[in-house]
Parts: sequence; structure tokens; C-alpha cells
Amino acid sequence: MAPTKPATQTPDPAELARIEDEVAYLSKRHRVSPAIVREIMRRSGSTERAAVEREINRGKARR
Repeated sequence: MAPTKPATQTPDPAELARIEDEVAYLSKRHRVSPAIVREIMRRSGSTERAAVEREINRGKARR
């Protein structure tokens, strides 16, 4: 039997607002676009500020 994908959970509106606030804050602080911050969050699977900031700084170090 083929494995099935787990159902994705949609966060509540309060959680979405908090994530968007984090995206706006991080993009402004690190002078990158909000799309880049969202992509980093998606790839790392974490919305934790410290983890996202580490990834942003790693990307900046490569430039």
C-alpha cells in the first residue's frame, strides 16, 4: 500500500498574523525582501526568529 501524505494543518488567524509580523520585522531588520524570509522559513521548517536569522546571515556570508 502506498504511503499517504499527512493532512496539512492550517494555523489559526492569530498565528498567521504573528508569522507575518515576524516576516515584516526580519525583512526590515536584515534588509531583505519578505519573500526571502518566507522562503527561509519554509525551507528550514521553523518560524523561530533565531533560526531564521542564522540562515539569513549564512546567506549574506556567501555573497
